[in-house]
Amino acid sequence: MQLEQLDLPGGGLLTVYLRDCVETMPLAMERPLVLVVPGGGYSHVSAREGDPVALQFAAAGYHTAVLRYAVGDDAAHGLPLRQLVSAIGLVRQHAEQWNILPDKIALCGFSAGGHLALSGAVWEIPGMADQPRPNALLLAYPVVTAGEYAHRDSFVQLTGTQDVAAHQRFTLEDKITPATPPVFVWHTMEDETVPVENTLLLLNALHKVGVPCEAHLFEKGCHGTSISTPEVDADSAHRNRWVKLAVEWLDDTFSFHA
Repeated sequence: MQLEQLDLPGGGLLTVYLRDCVETMPLAMERPLVLVVPGGGYSHVSAREGDPVALQFAAAGYHTAVLRYAVGDDAAHGLPLRQLVSAIGLVRQHAEQWNILPDKIALCGFSAGGHLALSGAVWEIPGMADQPRPNALLLAYPVVTAGEYAHRDSFVQLTGTQDVAAHQRFTLEDKITPATPPVFVWHTMEDETVPVENTLLLLNALHKVGVPCEAHLFEKGCHGTSISTPEVDADSAHRNRWVKLAVEWLDDTFSFHA
Protein backbone atom coordinates (compact mmCIF):
# COMPACT_ATOMS: atom_id res chain seq x y z
CA MET A 1 0.00 0.00 0.00
CA GLN A 2 1.21 3.48 -0.92
CA LEU A 3 0.59 6.52 1.30
CA GLU A 4 0.24 10.06 -0.08
CA GLN A 5 -0.52 13.32 1.73
CA LEU A 6 -1.71 16.48 -0.01
CA ASP A 7 -2.19 19.92 1.54
CA LEU A 8 -5.52 21.64 0.99
CA PRO A 9 -6.42 25.36 1.07
CA GLY A 10 -6.85 26.78 4.56
CA GLY A 11 -4.78 24.16 6.36
CA GLY A 12 -6.72 21.05 5.36
CA LEU A 13 -5.02 17.72 4.72
CA LEU A 14 -5.87 14.80 2.46
CA THR A 15 -4.27 11.46 3.37
CA VAL A 16 -4.58 8.87 0.59
CA TYR A 17 -4.14 5.11 1.00
CA LEU A 18 -3.49 3.52 -2.40
CA ARG A 19 -3.85 -0.21 -2.89
CA ASP A 20 -1.30 -1.94 -5.10
CA CYS A 21 -2.42 -2.31 -8.72
CA VAL A 22 -0.37 -5.06 -10.33
CA GLU A 23 -0.70 -7.36 -13.33
CA THR A 24 -1.02 -10.41 -11.12
CA MET A 25 -4.39 -8.97 -9.97
CA PRO A 26 -5.87 -8.07 -13.37
CA LEU A 27 -9.40 -7.43 -12.07
CA ALA A 28 -8.14 -4.59 -9.87
CA MET A 29 -5.73 -2.68 -12.07
CA GLU A 30 -7.91 0.36 -11.42
CA ARG A 31 -10.03 0.84 -8.31
CA PRO A 32 -12.72 3.17 -6.99
CA LEU A 33 -11.86 5.43 -4.05
CA VAL A 34 -13.71 5.99 -0.78
CA LEU A 35 -13.01 9.40 0.74
CA VAL A 36 -13.71 9.32 4.49
CA VAL A 37 -15.04 12.50 6.10
CA PRO A 38 -14.90 12.16 9.92
CA GLY A 39 -17.33 13.91 12.21
CA GLY A 40 -16.78 16.07 15.28
CA GLY A 41 -19.55 18.68 15.22
CA TYR A 42 -17.36 21.02 13.14
CA SER A 43 -15.42 21.61 16.39
CA HIS A 44 -12.83 18.84 15.86
CA VAL A 45 -12.09 15.99 13.45
CA SER A 46 -12.72 12.60 15.07
CA ALA A 47 -9.75 10.22 14.78
CA ARG A 48 -12.12 7.31 15.56
CA GLU A 49 -13.92 8.00 12.28
CA GLY A 50 -10.77 8.43 10.17
CA ASP A 51 -8.19 5.79 9.37
CA PRO A 52 -10.03 2.92 11.17
CA VAL A 53 -12.79 3.43 8.61
CA ALA A 54 -10.45 3.92 5.66
CA LEU A 55 -8.65 0.68 6.39
CA GLN A 56 -11.94 -1.25 6.41
CA PHE A 57 -12.64 -0.14 2.85
CA ALA A 58 -9.01 -0.70 1.84
CA ALA A 59 -9.37 -4.29 3.03
CA ALA A 60 -12.39 -4.59 0.74
CA GLY A 61 -10.29 -3.61 -2.28
CA TYR A 62 -10.84 0.15 -2.48
CA HIS A 63 -8.38 2.99 -2.62
CA THR A 64 -9.24 5.20 0.34
CA ALA A 65 -8.52 8.66 1.69
CA VAL A 66 -9.22 10.64 4.86
CA LEU A 67 -10.05 14.34 4.88
CA ARG A 68 -8.89 16.63 7.68
CA TYR A 69 -10.84 19.86 7.28
CA ALA A 70 -11.27 23.24 8.98
CA VAL A 71 -13.07 23.19 12.34
CA GLY A 72 -13.78 25.54 15.24
CA ASP A 73 -13.53 29.21 14.37
CA ASP A 74 -12.16 28.25 10.94
CA ALA A 75 -15.33 26.32 10.02
CA ALA A 76 -17.29 29.44 9.12
CA HIS A 77 -17.57 30.98 5.64
CA GLY A 78 -17.76 27.61 3.87
CA LEU A 79 -14.10 26.61 4.23
CA PRO A 80 -14.77 22.91 5.05
CA LEU A 81 -16.88 22.54 1.90
CA ARG A 82 -14.26 24.21 -0.27
CA GLN A 83 -11.64 21.86 1.18
CA LEU A 84 -13.81 18.82 0.47
CA VAL A 85 -14.45 19.91 -3.11
CA SER A 86 -10.72 20.55 -3.54
CA ALA A 87 -9.98 17.04 -2.25
CA ILE A 88 -12.38 15.45 -4.75
CA GLY A 89 -10.78 17.47 -7.53
CA LEU A 90 -7.27 16.44 -6.51
CA VAL A 91 -8.24 12.77 -6.46
CA ARG A 92 -9.57 13.06 -9.99
CA GLN A 93 -6.49 14.99 -11.13
CA HIS A 94 -4.30 12.12 -9.91
CA ALA A 95 -6.63 9.38 -11.13
CA GLU A 96 -4.43 8.12 -13.96
CA GLN A 97 -1.24 8.32 -11.89
CA TRP A 98 -2.81 6.52 -8.92
CA ASN A 99 -4.96 4.01 -10.87
CA ILE A 100 -8.21 5.47 -9.55
CA LEU A 101 -11.49 5.16 -11.45
CA PRO A 102 -12.40 8.87 -11.63
CA ASP A 103 -16.14 8.29 -12.07
CA LYS A 104 -16.30 6.04 -9.00
CA ILE A 105 -15.51 8.33 -6.07
CA ALA A 106 -17.61 7.80 -2.92
CA LEU A 107 -17.73 9.99 0.17
CA CYS A 108 -18.15 8.27 3.54
CA GLY A 109 -19.25 10.86 6.08
CA PHE A 110 -19.94 10.54 9.81
CA SER A 111 -22.17 12.86 11.85
CA ALA A 112 -21.10 16.44 10.96
CA GLY A 113 -18.83 14.82 8.38
CA GLY A 114 -22.00 13.32 6.92
CA HIS A 115 -23.40 16.83 6.67
CA LEU A 116 -20.22 17.93 4.91
CA ALA A 117 -20.27 14.94 2.55
CA LEU A 118 -23.91 15.48 1.65
CA SER A 119 -23.22 19.20 1.20
CA GLY A 120 -20.52 18.26 -1.29
CA ALA A 121 -23.15 16.47 -3.33
CA VAL A 122 -25.96 19.05 -3.22
CA TRP A 123 -24.48 22.51 -2.51
CA GLU A 124 -23.21 24.79 -5.25
CA ILE A 125 -20.23 26.98 -4.38
CA PRO A 126 -20.78 30.43 -5.92
CA GLY A 127 -18.35 31.19 -8.70
CA MET A 128 -16.99 27.65 -9.02
CA ALA A 129 -17.43 26.26 -12.50
CA ASP A 130 -17.49 22.48 -12.97
CA GLN A 131 -17.60 21.84 -9.23
CA PRO A 132 -16.31 18.31 -8.52
CA ARG A 133 -19.06 16.03 -7.19
CA PRO A 134 -19.00 12.55 -5.64
CA ASN A 135 -20.53 9.57 -7.43
CA ALA A 136 -21.98 7.96 -4.29
CA LEU A 137 -22.52 8.73 -0.60
CA LEU A 138 -22.09 6.53 2.46
CA LEU A 139 -23.52 8.34 5.49
CA ALA A 140 -23.30 7.32 9.15
CA TYR A 141 -25.65 9.01 11.64
CA PRO A 142 -25.48 12.21 9.54
CA VAL A 143 -26.37 15.73 10.58
CA VAL A 144 -28.97 16.72 7.99
CA THR A 145 -31.52 19.20 9.31
CA ALA A 146 -31.23 22.61 10.93
CA GLY A 147 -34.84 22.35 12.04
CA GLU A 148 -36.53 20.71 15.03
CA TYR A 149 -34.12 17.75 15.18
CA ALA A 150 -30.91 19.68 14.56
CA HIS A 151 -27.56 19.02 16.15
CA ARG A 152 -27.48 22.67 17.03
CA ASP A 153 -23.77 22.92 17.88
CA SER A 154 -22.79 21.92 14.34
CA PHE A 155 -24.74 24.83 12.88
CA VAL A 156 -23.38 27.25 15.47
CA GLN A 157 -19.87 26.31 14.34
CA LEU A 158 -20.79 26.68 10.65
CA THR A 159 -22.42 30.07 11.06
CA GLY A 160 -20.63 31.55 14.05
CA THR A 161 -23.99 32.49 15.59
CA GLN A 162 -26.69 31.08 17.86
CA ASP A 163 -29.33 32.54 15.54
CA VAL A 164 -31.48 29.58 14.49
CA ALA A 165 -32.77 31.48 11.47
CA ALA A 166 -29.19 31.77 10.17
CA HIS A 167 -28.74 28.02 10.54
CA GLN A 168 -31.51 27.27 8.03
CA ARG A 169 -29.21 28.10 5.14
CA PHE A 170 -27.28 24.92 5.91
CA THR A 171 -30.21 22.53 6.26
CA LEU A 172 -29.98 19.84 3.60
CA GLU A 173 -33.26 17.93 3.40
CA ASP A 174 -34.67 20.63 1.11
CA LYS A 175 -31.68 20.54 -1.27
CA ILE A 176 -32.09 16.97 -2.53
CA THR A 177 -32.70 16.74 -6.29
CA PRO A 178 -32.80 13.90 -8.85
CA ALA A 179 -29.12 14.74 -9.53
CA THR A 180 -28.11 13.73 -5.99
CA PRO A 181 -25.90 10.60 -6.20
CA PRO A 182 -26.99 7.24 -4.73
CA VAL A 183 -26.96 7.10 -0.93
CA PHE A 184 -26.30 4.42 1.68
CA VAL A 185 -27.16 5.60 5.20
CA TRP A 186 -27.34 4.11 8.68
CA HIS A 187 -28.31 5.36 12.12
CA THR A 188 -29.17 4.08 15.59
CA MET A 189 -32.59 4.56 17.14
CA GLU A 190 -31.01 5.47 20.49
CA ASP A 191 -28.93 8.36 19.13
CA GLU A 192 -29.63 11.32 21.42
CA THR A 193 -26.98 13.60 19.89
CA VAL A 194 -28.08 13.53 16.26
CA PRO A 195 -31.64 12.15 16.37
CA VAL A 196 -32.60 9.46 13.88
CA GLU A 197 -35.12 11.90 12.42
CA ASN A 198 -32.18 13.43 10.52
CA THR A 199 -31.86 10.22 8.52
CA LEU A 200 -35.64 9.82 8.19
CA LEU A 201 -35.97 13.33 6.76
CA LEU A 202 -33.17 12.56 4.32
CA LEU A 203 -34.75 9.28 3.23
CA ASN A 204 -38.08 10.95 2.61
CA ALA A 205 -36.42 13.62 0.46
CA LEU A 206 -34.41 11.04 -1.50
CA HIS A 207 -37.41 8.79 -2.08
CA LYS A 208 -39.58 11.70 -3.18
CA VAL A 209 -37.30 12.56 -6.12
CA GLY A 210 -36.27 8.99 -6.96
CA VAL A 211 -32.64 8.96 -5.78
CA PRO A 212 -31.45 5.35 -5.24
CA CYS A 213 -30.90 4.77 -1.54
CA GLU A 214 -30.47 2.06 1.06
CA ALA A 215 -30.93 2.56 4.81
CA HIS A 216 -30.26 0.54 7.95
CA LEU A 217 -31.59 1.49 11.39
CA PHE A 218 -30.08 -0.28 14.40
CA GLU A 219 -32.08 -0.47 17.61
CA LYS A 220 -29.13 -0.12 19.99
CA GLY A 221 -26.19 2.26 20.09
CA CYS A 222 -25.36 5.80 21.09
CA HIS A 223 -24.00 8.46 18.75
CA GLY A 224 -20.55 8.20 17.19
CA THR A 225 -19.93 4.45 17.21
CA SER A 226 -17.86 4.53 14.00
CA ILE A 227 -17.09 0.97 12.83
CA SER A 228 -18.34 -0.52 16.15
CA THR A 229 -15.20 -2.48 17.01
CA PRO A 230 -13.05 -2.63 20.17
CA GLU A 231 -10.51 -0.38 18.44
CA VAL A 232 -12.94 2.54 18.47
CA ASP A 233 -14.31 1.62 21.93
CA ALA A 234 -17.80 0.86 20.65
CA ASP A 235 -17.79 -2.92 20.20
CA SER A 236 -20.91 -4.43 18.64
CA ALA A 237 -20.66 -7.35 16.24
CA HIS A 238 -24.24 -6.70 15.16
CA ARG A 239 -23.85 -2.99 14.46
CA ASN A 240 -20.44 -3.55 12.81
CA ARG A 241 -22.30 -5.28 10.00
CA TRP A 242 -22.98 -1.87 8.49
CA VAL A 243 -19.45 -1.99 7.05
CA LYS A 244 -20.08 -5.22 5.13
CA LEU A 245 -23.50 -3.98 4.02
CA ALA A 246 -21.98 -0.71 2.80
CA VAL A 247 -19.22 -2.49 0.90
CA GLU A 248 -21.74 -4.80 -0.78
CA TRP A 249 -23.95 -1.86 -1.71
CA LEU A 250 -21.00 0.13 -3.08
CA ASP A 251 -19.70 -2.89 -5.01
CA ASP A 252 -23.06 -3.15 -6.73
CA THR A 253 -23.46 0.62 -7.23
CA PHE A 254 -20.03 0.89 -8.83
CA SER A 255 -20.11 -2.57 -10.50
CA PHE A 256 -16.79 -3.25 -8.78
CA HIS A 257 -15.78 -6.58 -7.31
CA ALA A 258 -12.17 -6.86 -6.18
